[in-house]
Amino acid sequence: SAAGVLVCLLEYPRSRRKKGSTMERCGQKYLTAVVKLLGPLTRNYYIRAILHAALAVPAGFLLSTILGTVCLGIASGIYLLAAVRGEEWRPIEQKPRERPQVGGTI
Repeated sequence: SAAGVLVCLLEYPRSRRKKGSTMERCGQKYLTAVVKLLGPLTRNYYIRAILHAALAVPAGFLLSTILGTVCLGIASGIYLLAAVRGEEWRPIEQKPRERPQVGGTI
């Protein structure tokens, strides 16, 4: 149960893309603050890959949790591949809005 909460905490906030724009999930800003607070422990994809693999091991001993084990194993592999490619989790930060200039088109 605690492992599920930890995985949800890590997975819910989306990371900012290198190119293009990323839509923020509803209520993501609160969990983003928590993930940012934990620093490199949550931003580094190598650590996330190891964490997901470690959580998959105990779940593999029960037949009822095999599907969760497979999902955590796949997630671990994806994070490892992303880490090898040099990616890391970056928060989505709101850009300050530009105020329209009055009289600029007259």
